[in-house]
Amino acid sequence: QVQLVESGGGLVQAGGSLRLSCVASGRTWSSYSLAWIRQAPGEEREFVAAVNWRGRNTNYADYVKGRFTISRDYAKNTVYLQMNSLKPEDTAVYYCAARVSLSYTPSNNAAEYDLWGQGTQVTVSS
Repeated sequence: QVQLVESGGGLVQAGGSLRLSCVASGRTWSSYSLAWIRQAPGEEREFVAAVNWRGRNTNYADYVKGRFTISRDYAKNTVYLQMNSLKPEDTAVYYCAARVSLSYTPSNNAAEYDLWGQGTQVTVSS
């Protein structure tokens, strides 16, 4: 069974940090781009960050550049999102997502990702 399982969300004060993890199982993930996509209440899903199939190139939304870092560990089939300098506007459910792609630059279009985890809540208090 194909699964993406997120963890690491929680409540943090503004300026704090969290690290999200997503464990991928059920297939070989080496040809997949992996991404983090978030959705705030009443809002559409928005792209946060992605890493390509080789784990060597990344893509970030402007509103998280310099604060968030995405990485992947092939040995653990895990992708991480290190979030620093968190702001209240970062509050959302964060989803791990995947798509088959051998592109050098991973897509920043949330609609192109077709495998999703169940999400983990991140709440940043002011």
